Amino acid sequence: MTLKRSTAQAIAGFGMDTITLAGPLEAKLAAMKEAGFSQVMLKANDLVGHPGGWQAAVQAVHDSGLRGTGFQVLRDFEGLSGHLHHYKIDIAKMMLEMCAALGCKVLLACSSTSAHASSDLDHIARDLRKLAMLAVPHGIRIAFEGLSWGRTINEYTTAWDVVQRADCPNLGVGIDSYHIFAAKTPLDEIDYIDPSKIFLVQLADFMWQETKTFEERMTTARTFRVFPGEGVHSEQLVDLVLRLDRLGYRGDYSFEVFNDDYVQMPLPFVAERARKSALWLAEEVLRCSVPLPNQMRLKTPG
Repeated sequence: MTLKRSTAQAIAGFGMDTITLAGPLEAKLAAMKEAGFSQVMLKANDLVGHPGGWQAAVQAVHDSGLRGTGFQVLRDFEGLSGHLHHYKIDIAKMMLEMCAALGCKVLLACSSTSAHASSDLDHIARDLRKLAMLAVPHGIRIAFEGLSWGRTINEYTTAWDVVQRADCPNLGVGIDSYHIFAAKTPLDEIDYIDPSKIFLVQLADFMWQETKTFEERMTTARTFRVFPGEGVHSEQLVDLVLRLDRLGYRGDYSFEVFNDDYVQMPLPFVAERARKSALWLAEEVLRCSVPLPNQMRLKTPG
């Protein structure tokens, strides 16, 4: 029992995404909790696909005792006009309602892939500002993520640009390691982001060095991500986590691992792999960071 408590404390800042596991929502939540996780990243399908309806799914999450890291995903929202824009406003309002019912404080919105969306960054920023304003009454923050196959915004650097243009307190960026590695975006650009505007960090790796086309990035992202430490980008992933730590990021890390093999495996098998990954990051990567009263951190020798 002592070991379980210490493991839970060590990985308190890490959580799993429900997309990695197969089976009913309640079984997924139980497997995560048994592995020592205290938080879960939820998706809309978890709620609307529940046999008892979405309100029953919300109750199941509350009953589990797991904290909602965030809720995903609002797609193709920005850059539209006319009837398409109004349609997406309605979708956003419902997503925000479900997010609020779960008690999640972050809604993830990913950059548009739509051919109907404007590529004008100021137009995109205006739409994101409107989305953020819709979220204000719910007390929800919007994490905007640049998909590596996004039509206009396909790197976190451009996502940060439009977030700055929108200039809303509850609008920030979502950092996703997969998209950074797939797009080969330089990690040193992380240093220019205000850490208080990083609302979510999602971590995953994959098994090959390059994804040369948007189609290859999309296919890999949706079928064969792996947990941190299992892929070929471990060195870059460590660099990313340590950069975020030095920058002052103190938020959650969620494992967003789409994997066609994992959804065919027993839940405890997959949750245990996630636990090992979280322990590696918490104890081997971040354990040498010692908090100081002024919030800076120093590395201990050796």
